[in-house]
Amino acid sequence: MNKKIAVFDYGAGNLFSLKAALERDGAESVSIIHDLKNISKFDGLVLPGVGNFDPAIKSLEHDREMLINSIEQGMPVLGICLGMEMLFNKSEEGTLEGLKILDGEVIMLPKRKVKIPHMGWNNIEIINKKCKLLENIENSSWVYFVHSYHVSPKNKNIVAANSHYGISISALIEKGNLFGTQFHPEKSGVVGSTMIKNFLKVCAK
Repeated sequence: MNKKIAVFDYGAGNLFSLKAALERDGAESVSIIHDLKNISKFDGLVLPGVGNFDPAIKSLEHDREMLINSIEQGMPVLGICLGMEMLFNKSEEGTLEGLKILDGEVIMLPKRKVKIPHMGWNNIEIINKKCKLLENIENSSWVYFVHSYHVSPKNKNIVAANSHYGISISALIEKGNLFGTQFHPEKSGVVGSTMIKNFLKVCAK
């Protein structure tokens, strides 16, 4: 099946490495989009991890309903870092409400304990081995983080993997066709590449 993937551009910067990673890992076509009006043409949507909370939320304001409808209709969505954070109710990074698709909030890493932003490789502890994104991923695999905030979901059952950076961080979430990573799969070598392939496998179904 032809896997057509849309990457939403919040107007925040270079999405080339993400587009290249998706193409390298098996997407037949990757389109960078600025609104969701043609979202039904795609097999999956990626909300990238570049930018700041409030401007990113503003850029999706007009398409909020369309995004919620697409998710409800079963479209696979992968939120990376900020892209995952936006799915929650609110963030300490901004004043605007989040998309409220997932219950919980986004809080700053504890700056008294750790250096912010958290930049670099950390290993993940797999909690839910059945998570589709984690197929063929070993426990304690290393992934690449660049973030100052982290998600705190109300429902801990959606957390598929944790990581430790001064505190326990929800590193990967899965709820039905909705996936989120606090790390950047496109910068995470073979492990990240496997996760992207797993996401594309979900998109092909």
